[in-house]
Amino acid sequence: MPRLNLLEETRYEKLPVSVFPDPQKASLAVAQRIAELIREKQSKGETAVLGLATGATPVKVYAELVRMHREDGLSFKNVVTFNLDEYYPMQPDAIQSYWFFMRDNLFNHIDIDPDNINIPDGTLAPEDIQAYCLEYERKISSYGGLDLQILGIGRTGHIGFNEPGSAPNSGTRLVTLDDLTRRDASFDFGGKENVPTKAITMGIGTIFKAREIILMAWNQKKAEIVKKAVEGEMSSDVPATFLQLSNNVEFVLDADAASELTRYDTPWLVKDCLWDEQLIKKAVIWLATTLDKPILKLTEDDYNNHGMAQLATERGPVYNINIHIFNKVQHTITGWPGGKPKADDSQRPERAEPALKRTIIFSPHPDDDVISMGGTFIRLCDQGHDVHVAYQTSGNTAVWDEEVLRFTEFAIDFNKTQGLDSGDLEKQYEDMRVFMQGKKPNQPDTEEIRRIKGLIRKGEAIAGARYAGVADANIHFQDLPFYDRVKVSKNVDFEDDIVQTMELLNKVKPHQVFAAGDFADPHGTHKVCFDVILAALLRLKETEEWVADCWLWLYRGAWHEFAIHEIEMAVPLSPQEVERKRMAIFKHQSQKDLPVFPGDDMREFWVRAEDRNRDTAQAYDQLGLAEYEAMEAFVRWRF
Repeated sequence: MPRLNLLEETRYEKLPVSVFPDPQKASLAVAQRIAELIREKQSKGETAVLGLATGATPVKVYAELVRMHREDGLSFKNVVTFNLDEYYPMQPDAIQSYWFFMRDNLFNHIDIDPDNINIPDGTLAPEDIQAYCLEYERKISSYGGLDLQILGIGRTGHIGFNEPGSAPNSGTRLVTLDDLTRRDASFDFGGKENVPTKAITMGIGTIFKAREIILMAWNQKKAEIVKKAVEGEMSSDVPATFLQLSNNVEFVLDADAASELTRYDTPWLVKDCLWDEQLIKKAVIWLATTLDKPILKLTEDDYNNHGMAQLATERGPVYNINIHIFNKVQHTITGWPGGKPKADDSQRPERAEPALKRTIIFSPHPDDDVISMGGTFIRLCDQGHDVHVAYQTSGNTAVWDEEVLRFTEFAIDFNKTQGLDSGDLEKQYEDMRVFMQGKKPNQPDTEEIRRIKGLIRKGEAIAGARYAGVADANIHFQDLPFYDRVKVSKNVDFEDDIVQTMELLNKVKPHQVFAAGDFADPHGTHKVCFDVILAALLRLKETEEWVADCWLWLYRGAWHEFAIHEIEMAVPLSPQEVERKRMAIFKHQSQKDLPVFPGDDMREFWVRAEDRNRDTAQAYDQLGLAEYEAMEAFVRWRF
C-alpha cells in the first residue's frame, strides 16, 4: 500500500497514515492486504486469524473479499475470525445485531467454516458474561493471537466499543455505551431509546496483541476525531490515541477523513506550498481567525511567526495580500442571490442577467429548504424570480407514530361531522394501532402509515413554501423511490430517481439550482439526493443547451456550515428576515420540539439554523467586514 514518506509533512502525525482518494480505493487496498495474508498462511498450511469490525466503514472491504472469493478463487477455509463487539442484550437474528451484519455482508457469501466464526454473544445471562469474556480471550490466545485486526473509529474516539475512560490494558468485557455512540446508532434502531445501553467488546489490550492493526475511517464526519487520534496527546478521553503506542498500526483514510490533518488542513505549517488563490484565501483567513485580528491588521511578523513566511516573500508585501483577500471575501456578500439587475456583476457572486431567473431549490427532506436557506428562499421570491421548490423525498421516516394516529382520528371525526362514511378509515386506524403496539425497533412501517406520515410532511412543506412566497404550481413533490427502497434493501438502483429529476429540470430549465451540500447529514439522504441531481444535470448537459447557462449552488443544513474560505456567496439577513425564516421553519410542526432523529445536537432545528447563520455573520465581522445579524452561505459547484 503506497504511503507518503515525507517526514516534514507528517511531523505532527504520531503513527503511520495512508490516504486514498476515496473509500472505494482504500477498501480495495485493505481487502488486498487481507487476501495476501490468507494466501500466505495457506501456502504454509497455517490458519489466518482475523479480527473483524462492523459498521459502514468495512462494508466495501467485505464486498471486495466476497468478489475475490467468487471470481479469484480466494478461499476462507483456513480462516478463523473474531469480531470486536456486539450490543448487549441482542438477539443474533435482529437486523441491528453484528451477527446479522457479518452474515449479510461476508459470511453467507464465502466458504468459511461456521465453527471458525466467533462473535460476542449478546444473549448471555448477566451472571455468565464475565466467564464468557475470559473464554473469548483464551480462545484468541489458543490460536496464537490475531494476525490482523480491522478497526473503525467512532466519533467518541472509541475502537471496538472501548469508550472514553477505557484503560489501555483492558480485556474483553461488558461496557456501557457513550451517549454520542447511542445517538449515532439511533437511526438503525428507530430512535436512541431503542439502542442498547451496553455492549460486549474486545479490550484495547486485546486489540494491541494483534500482529497488525489497520484502522479505517471515511468521510468528513470522522475528520475531527481522526486528527485527535493521529496528532493528539494520548488520553483515555480518546481511546484511539492509545494506538500511538503500537509499532504495528496503520491508519487508512480517504481524503475527507484526512482533511483536518495538519498536512492537508494547514499545509503551510509543515512544508512550502504552491500558493494558488484558494490556498492564499484559506491561509489568510486562518491567520486572522487564529490571532483574532481583522484581515487588514495582519502584519509581516504575523505571517512569519505562523508558517506563512514563504507566502509573504513570494506574494508580499503582506498588506497587498491582506487587501486582496479582504476584497475577495467582501465580494462574496450580496443581498441579490439571484443577481442584481443592470449592475456590474464582475465582482458579484451571481450574474446580473437574466434579471429574473428561473430557480429550483431542491430540498432532500421537506424542511431542508427553509432550515438551510429560508432567508435566501424568501429573498428570491420577494425579488420576483420564478422560484420552484422540489421536495426530493417524503421524509416519512421522521414522523412520530402518535402523529399518524392523531391525524387519522381528526379525519375520522371530520367525516362524522360531515355525515360521511369512515368505515374503511376506522378499520385502517385499528390496524395501524395494533401494528404500532407490536412494532419492533426500526421495523419498516406499513404502506398506510408511510403514506400518512408523508402527507403530514407534505402539508407542512406546502405551508412553508407558500409562506416563503412560492406559487402552488411551483411546488413539486418528487417522492424519489430510493428513499423507501433503502429501508428494505442495500442494493438500490437510482435510475428512476435520476430520470424523474431530469424531467423536472428539463421542464423548468432553471438558471439557478440550489441543492443540499451538507454531506455530513448523518442519515446519508442529502448525499444521495445531491448525487441524483448532479447525475441528472450531467446527462442533460449532453443534449440540452440551457444547462450551459445553469449554475448549481450548494447550501448546508442543520448539521454543519461551510468554512469561511469556502464560501462564494453570503446572503446577509436582517433581524426581520431572521424572524421570517423562523416562521417558515415553524410551519414544520412535526419537526418541532423533539424530532425523531435529532442527530447529536439536541437543539431544535430553527435554533441550530439561527445560531449557525449568526456565527457566519460574526465570523465575517471578526475578519473586519460589515456586521450583519445573520448570513446564509453558499458554494458554487462547477459541474
